[in-house]
Amino acid sequence: MMRILLFGLFGLAAPMLPAAGPNFVWIVADDMSPDIAAYGAAGVKTPNLDRLAREGRRYTHAYASAPVCSSSRSAFILGTYQTTTGLHAHDVENPQPLPAPYQHLPGLLRQAGWFVTNAVAPGGSKPKAKAKTHYNFAHDPAEMFDGTDWTQRQPGQPFFAQFQISEPHRPFPIPESYDEEALRKIQLPPNYPDHPLTRRDWYAYLRSVEVVDRRVGAILDQLENAGVMEDTIIMFFADHGRPMPWGKQWLSIEGLQVPLLIRGPQIPAGGVEERLVSLIDLAPTMLAQAGQPIPGWMQGRPLLDDSFPDRVQIFAARDRCGDAEDRIRAVITANHLLIQNFHPELPRLNWSSYKEAGYPGMALIRELAKKGSLSPLQARYVQPQREPLELYNLEADPTGLINVAADPQQAHQIKVLQSELDSWIRSTGDRGALPAAATEPSLPEIQRDKKQDYLRTWSKRGFKNEPSDAQRLAWWMHQYGLHETTPVN
Repeated sequence: MMRILLFGLFGLAAPMLPAAGPNFVWIVADDMSPDIAAYGAAGVKTPNLDRLAREGRRYTHAYASAPVCSSSRSAFILGTYQTTTGLHAHDVENPQPLPAPYQHLPGLLRQAGWFVTNAVAPGGSKPKAKAKTHYNFAHDPAEMFDGTDWTQRQPGQPFFAQFQISEPHRPFPIPESYDEEALRKIQLPPNYPDHPLTRRDWYAYLRSVEVVDRRVGAILDQLENAGVMEDTIIMFFADHGRPMPWGKQWLSIEGLQVPLLIRGPQIPAGGVEERLVSLIDLAPTMLAQAGQPIPGWMQGRPLLDDSFPDRVQIFAARDRCGDAEDRIRAVITANHLLIQNFHPELPRLNWSSYKEAGYPGMALIRELAKKGSLSPLQARYVQPQREPLELYNLEADPTGLINVAADPQQAHQIKVLQSELDSWIRSTGDRGALPAAATEPSLPEIQRDKKQDYLRTWSKRGFKNEPSDAQRLAWWMHQYGLHETTPVN
């Protein structure tokens, strides 16, 4: 590809501009499962996302490599599993520079001449001054990006514009009123208690997804008005699954599966891709489309080349999330999900100050468990320990709720998948079993600080002392316009 060398002030060479090249747009939602009408989701209106699906390709089996923000974002901006780079713990306290040979995608494209930006998406219910990055490595957005406005590029210069959408990350804006018919029609997964608080919380989540859609519409309008729509590859995706008790932070289908819509030149309209995709595939996809070499250390594979990475399986990992220490690994195939819990002695209700402060379902689940009001499936999630291995037959159970690992007929399947998982852990240099970096505080220090944050949150909500589950539940019920006597559906 021919280059034009531009010289800046004092004779310093600026990045070389490609003679031609596609533009790239990433629209990244925060904490969202494929809860889009185009994916068959009920009770939500998403005309702009449906348009992207209609005019481009919809990926039905796209998964994050981690079910939590910073770990997943650190992976997809590098095109490499976070467990390989040591960026696997969520919310690193003292991020360090990226070690050689790793380079982030914005830097690679910037060096090749693309104008690289990161911006808060237009609109939104929670205005943000700065666009989210949330990487577990040290970075200066002022050095990582050329700015926040892709229209400031040189004439004819291709651009890579990221738009960050904070929704549907919690806290959800609590609706002033509720459509009772819509509340009744919400299809709660059976592992959640069918309680009025659950329904109203889910309702608020879906309304937040609709905010995502409106913000996507504003971005599409911007591109169309500038006349660059047909020269631009647009990717919409979320960093991981929805922010519900058994979604975010868990290697469940709910925690890992994300929407992925790609529209652009030479991408046939209305396409549906059912093969496995990992978000670490997005960075190498862009490099390939830009005509740039894909570094050998990138573990993702380009999606839009003639040779689609037709994998047998992909992998995912969960490690420390804030003050919740853990280590879980998963392998996903077209028909199975195998999960290995390296700490089966820990409960699923392993304390997370973030979740306990922000998820009404946590207190609700505990209170219903005390009353014996959970179904057998729901009660499984409140057991004091976990199974070392979990196996889900996704062909019969697409949302992965029924653990069949104890079925003797699954022994061979478990052996095969366990072997694949073990091989991946070894071959990728999974660093999850290693001690935390010396630059990080100790786990007790992190837990102490997070607990203080948790207590301050509830103090601001009017509690002088740490509230009990019952008190927290009553507070959440009040926030959602309910009373403790509200009957269960």
